[in-house]
Amino acid sequence: MFPDHFLWGGAVAANQCEGAWRADGKWDSIGDHLTAGSRNKNRVFTTEILPDESYPSHEAVDFYHHYKEDIALFAEMGFKVFRLSIAWSRIFPNGDDEIPNEEGLKFYDQVFDECKKYGIEPMVTLSHFEIPYHLVKAYRGFSDRKVIDYFERYVRCVMTRYKDKVTYWLTFNEINFATMPMGNLEVVGIINRENDEVANPLDDVNLRFQALHHVFLASARAVIAAKEINPDFKVGCMIAHITMYPLTSRPEDMLLLQELDHIINDFCGDVQVKGKYPGYALRYLEEKKVNLVFEPGDEATLLEGRVDFYSFSYYMSNCITTEEGHATTLGNLLGGVKNPYLETTQWGWQIDPKGLLYTLNKINDRYGIPIFIVENGLGAVDEPDENGCIHDDYRINYLRQHICEMEKAILNKVDLFGYTVWSALDIVSSGTGEMRKRYGFIYVDKDDQGNGTMKRSRKKSFYWYKKVIESNGGDLTDI
Repeated sequence: MFPDHFLWGGAVAANQCEGAWRADGKWDSIGDHLTAGSRNKNRVFTTEILPDESYPSHEAVDFYHHYKEDIALFAEMGFKVFRLSIAWSRIFPNGDDEIPNEEGLKFYDQVFDECKKYGIEPMVTLSHFEIPYHLVKAYRGFSDRKVIDYFERYVRCVMTRYKDKVTYWLTFNEINFATMPMGNLEVVGIINRENDEVANPLDDVNLRFQALHHVFLASARAVIAAKEINPDFKVGCMIAHITMYPLTSRPEDMLLLQELDHIINDFCGDVQVKGKYPGYALRYLEEKKVNLVFEPGDEATLLEGRVDFYSFSYYMSNCITTEEGHATTLGNLLGGVKNPYLETTQWGWQIDPKGLLYTLNKINDRYGIPIFIVENGLGAVDEPDENGCIHDDYRINYLRQHICEMEKAILNKVDLFGYTVWSALDIVSSGTGEMRKRYGFIYVDKDDQGNGTMKRSRKKSFYWYKKVIESNGGDLTDI
């Protein structure tokens, strides 16, 4: 059984749900410069807003004007926690402003008050791929140490404002994206050429890892600030865990897996949980000829700014091999070699519930601190029937299998204290910019061309998850 007071809920991100991209003093974030894409077409970051391009975040699903309705639906499901992000550029429109935007602060006051009305605990991500565009343009993002100070100013502002409304905070969403070229823009705020593809950008390895070092410091300073502002705050890291298996029993495959697992999955968690760079990462950086600049006090800051809990996203797994010629698969963050024992989603992501148990055991063994699964879900094309109902049994089956593995981890004494499904309602897909790739329990009437009424309606999974929460995970049967 799941522990008493287990935090069941759902998650969203501001750039994928809020819309209102220039309303009430907000200015552009990096998400507002991302074009729509598809499974076969990468999203492009444009340095200017082009009149003939579609930018899904500009309207998204208009949570900005529908938040009361949406939170009421979350409450109907029985959410104990709602993970959301604050749009940095809604609070400090340019990122380096000295005075915050009061209208933006009021908006999140209202959101958190609405959550409190229903007894829902907010969990707030401070930077979820939403760096203010001005910081990218003027400073090249976190490659400039000044941006650490701007981030800390923003953090202290919102933590002070909401110190009695929010307990759980996450610093940077899927921070380990920055261990690969695709993390240039969304994590560290670097754009190396105009109108570049986010998934395949021009990369300066030294600049990217120096910027990641600054992000580590920014995260640590956020933790330190949190403890000053409210000692009861709990601050976590957030890792996109890409679980991998060796395709064969060849020792070379196992060693390659270990190397990739260390850099992609463990490196950022080790720095944020343990407070220092691990030896394997220092060797990796040396081999890549990365010359990190550490300033006096950096090591002490990382050590003091260790997080309280470890949160992560888990969607799938893939295989690793040194051999060539094997079939590949797509996935969150990166794909890999296809596992012949697993089924795949419509978007080519492999479905591996047992991989979640493996991952929870691994994280628990490595860190020994509380764990929270902040993203897990299935993206699919949801088609209403003739009565407007959506029978998303595929989503229910996916979630059921993963929840079963979570319970096994808890029996292993893994300190898992919460689970937020991605996503609470249909939102713009981060990877492709589509609406047709839907993850939510709540259907939003909007298509990829921007057509629709924005009407919200409950899917079959809505009622199923409501039953799961009511029973604290004890009843996973169909409805």
